[in-house]
Amino acid sequence: MRLCVPSLTVSEDTIAEGRVLVATDDGNQVIGTASVLRDGDDAELGLMFVDPSAIGGGIGRALFDEAVKLARRLGYRRMTILADVNAAPFYERMGARFLRRMPSDAIPGRTLPFYEYDLAERAS
Repeated sequence: MRLCVPSLTVSEDTIAEGRVLVATDDGNQVIGTASVLRDGDDAELGLMFVDPSAIGGGIGRALFDEAVKLARRLGYRRMTILADVNAAPFYERMGARFLRRMPSDAIPGRTLPFYEYDLAERAS
């Protein structure tokens, strides 16, 4: 898990820029988070996590939808996603398109599914 700390850490700058979304339950406990980062001309879904106890309750969809809205407001036309293997089906259901496997940003020798989400195509 120590290898994952840098890729799972949200910077103070990202928070200050308003690029972090947080979902809470009725008791105001954090049950999910997502961030939208810059990746050149694209947005990157930099971190998306839903507490395992909240999976299946719509929190992931709500966070993803809000991340998409934020990326659009920031002027991006495409969002990239380096997904955990277990989350790949979720991103496909959300409409992300698989591009290729990419090296993990946390674990040497591991590859992960890499997706793109066309923000312009789905703009409302």
